[in-house]
Amino acid sequence: MSDRVTCAIHEGVADVRLNRPEKMNAIDGAMFSALAEVGERLKSEPSVRAVVLSGEGTSFCAGLDFGSFQAMAGGRGASVLPEGTDPDDPSRLPGRITHQGQQVAWVWQELAVPVIAAVHGAALGGGCQIALGADIRYVAPDLKMSVLEIRWGLIPDMAGTQLLAQLVGLDVAKDLTFTGRMVGAEEAVRIGLATRQADDPRALALETAHEIAGRSPHAIRAAKRLLNGAAQAGHEAGLAAERREIRALIGSPNQVEAVTAFFEKRPANYADAAL
Repeated sequence: MSDRVTCAIHEGVADVRLNRPEKMNAIDGAMFSALAEVGERLKSEPSVRAVVLSGEGTSFCAGLDFGSFQAMAGGRGASVLPEGTDPDDPSRLPGRITHQGQQVAWVWQELAVPVIAAVHGAALGGGCQIALGADIRYVAPDLKMSVLEIRWGLIPDMAGTQLLAQLVGLDVAKDLTFTGRMVGAEEAVRIGLATRQADDPRALALETAHEIAGRSPHAIRAAKRLLNGAAQAGHEAGLAAERREIRALIGSPNQVEAVTAFFEKRPANYADAAL
């Protein structure tokens, strides 16, 4: 992993930070690679029970590095995009339904544990889509969020077309995509683009992540699987999946520990979920 992204794990919480503050964490090739890499690495960390995703400096992420758009204006088109993100490149990441450009947002959906994005300042274009990949979004009062690709004659291409409508509804998704308009914190919460507004979204995200880390990891993972699958599964399949998950949880060691700890009025001591 390059220095474009940092990751520190403490008490079950992975603190992932985009680390290009001098460029408002704009995404270049190294950032694409680093984000996808850290997401993949966290999948193999059984002690991780929640993830906080945030940006250093004045903004969460200003989107694709502006130099790429300048090069597009010079007629070089998709050839200026970071390796693995060119839509004409047929290559896909091994074992994935995505290429690298999509994976930097989609990997947070693939993680078995909850991911909370703490978003401040600008979250534009690709930066907005990375935030959409998280399970929960806490936003600062200074938020400027936009599905900005239409400004560049483009469409959301980092899994945004798969994530946006399920959060805000199809009509609002079209409004945001067709216009590229800026959305502030209050509106983002009102339309479902964000979960909560907070003066310090990263502090709130870390607090919530540590709270989640204190719950049964098996139950948390089961909940994420079911909730993520609900949008795709029909009712019959979804209810069958719900029955399978609850049968697996009832009487399991961590479920018993949750009940026991509650009645003994002590912190629960959960076993890590198997990989």
